[in-house]
Amino acid sequence: MTTSIDGDTHSVAILAESDLLKVRTTLRAESQAAGLGLTAATKLVTAGSELARNIVRYAVHGQGEVLIEALDKGGRHGVRATFSDAGPGIPDLDAAMTDNFTTGGGLGLGLPGSKRLVDEFSIDTGPGRGTTVVITQWGR
Repeated sequence: MTTSIDGDTHSVAILAESDLLKVRTTLRAESQAAGLGLTAATKLVTAGSELARNIVRYAVHGQGEVLIEALDKGGRHGVRATFSDAGPGIPDLDAAMTDNFTTGGGLGLGLPGSKRLVDEFSIDTGPGRGTTVVITQWGR
């Protein structure tokens, strides 16, 4: 059973490009507190930065949030980050999860690249209902 460690949950509002630094800093601090190694922490921070940037780029008025929580699963520690927005949603998730697909002029590596970086990845989205992406990284 995976449990969130009480009192170790942080919410970061994503309202502008300047909030990306706050997201990265909080993810790095939680990774260190959970005992993730440098590689695992870097992967989590990189994936989280991409997902936060997607919120700024695609969500309504570039607004959303990330909930970051420390996890414990049978003595194994990790960090879960839940990115959510009330944007337009992703109309074709299969296409969006394909490398090189982009609607915003970027490299098209954000979602599939983020998925490859972390241990667990899930996405809930649909036209007109926003997007929620949950990523988890575990200590080794």
